[in-house]
Amino acid sequence: MADPAIQRLYLKSVLSLPPPVLRALSGGGVIWRGGRTLDPRFQFLWKAWRKPRGIASVTPEEARTTWAEMVETAAPRAPTTVRVETVMIDGPASTLTARLYRPSTLDPAAPVLVFFHDGAGVVGDLDTSHALCARLAECGQCLVLAPAYRLAPEHRFPAGFDDAFAAYAWALENAERLGGPPGLAAVGGQSIGAGFAAGICAALKAERQPQPVLQLLICPLVDIADESQSMQTYADAWPLSAQALKWVLGWYLSADADPNDPRLSPLRADVAGFAPALIVTAGFDPLADQGESYARKLKSKGVPVIYRCYDGLPHAFPEFAGLVPCAEVACTEIAGFLREGLEGRLVRAAALPDHQDSMSLVI
Repeated sequence: MADPAIQRLYLKSVLSLPPPVLRALSGGGVIWRGGRTLDPRFQFLWKAWRKPRGIASVTPEEARTTWAEMVETAAPRAPTTVRVETVMIDGPASTLTARLYRPSTLDPAAPVLVFFHDGAGVVGDLDTSHALCARLAECGQCLVLAPAYRLAPEHRFPAGFDDAFAAYAWALENAERLGGPPGLAAVGGQSIGAGFAAGICAALKAERQPQPVLQLLICPLVDIADESQSMQTYADAWPLSAQALKWVLGWYLSADADPNDPRLSPLRADVAGFAPALIVTAGFDPLADQGESYARKLKSKGVPVIYRCYDGLPHAFPEFAGLVPCAEVACTEIAGFLREGLEGRLVRAAALPDHQDSMSLVI
C-alpha cells in the first residue's frame, strides 16, 4: 500500500467527485442489495481496495498490517481536546495495556465506558479504534477505557474474552479513582468487541452479578454460527465478507468451541435482565440481521433497546469516517446517542410502549 498520508490526500480528492462519476470509476451502475443502496464512496473504495487474491491465502500477520494501513489512511483525526493516558490492568494471564480517554468536559455522573475494538479477535488494536474512542469520550462526556486484549491465533478463544471481562471488572473496581462514579461502568465495542460487551452481560447474569449501565454495540458479532438472510445477501460485501468472516473465525476459535456458548454467541443466551442497549448496524454487512435480531430479542424480554441501521454503509464504517462524509455523520450520531444513553434519556424513551421518535430508532 502507498504512503497512507499520500493515499489519504488522493482519496479525499477523488471521493469529492459527484456520485455518478464515482460509480462510473467503480465500473458503473448502482450496488443495490436487499432493498439497500451502497453509498457511492464506499462503492469506489470497495473497487479500489478489495484484494484480488482470496482471503484464504492471507496470513494473520498480513491481515493485521493491511488493516492497520487501511485505517491509518481512512480514519478521521481524533479530537485534540481529549487527553489520552496509558493504563496498566491486571489481566488473567499477563498485564494488559489500555488507553483511558478523558474528554475536555467530563460529566461526573457519567459511568466509565469500557470499549473493545473490532477485528474478529485476530486483527485490530488500540490504534485502529483510537479515533472512535476519542470521539465517544468527547461527545459522550465520559471516560472511555479501551483495553488491548490477546489476539488469535497466538491466543485463541476464550483468551480475548477473558481479557475483556477482566478489564471490565478492573474498571468497576477503579471507576472512582479514574474520575467516574464508583462501582458503575458501561460496556461497548465494535464487531467482535460488541460481542465481548454482550457476552459480559451474559457472564454477569450467570454469576448473578449486577449488569453494566449500558451496552453500546456497533455492527455486533453476537452469533458465530449465524445463517440469517444477510449472510447470503451481503456475502461478498467489503470490508467484511462471509468468506472473510469464516477465515478469521477459523483462526480465532479453538477446536472445541461451542457456538451456543454465550461468550461467543450472546444472541443465543437468555437475555432477560441484560443491560439496556444501544445497537447500531450497517446495511451492507453480513452481520446486519444478527444485530437486529439481538435488539428484537432484548426488547421481547423487556430490556430497553434503541436500534439504528445505517442502510447505505458497510461493516466497520467508523474506520472510514475520515474519507466518507456519511460515515462521519453516523459516528457523530452514535456518540450523541451514547451521551443520551448515559443520561438515561434513550432508555426512558425505549421503555415507553409503542414509542417512535422521528428517526424510528426504537423497535
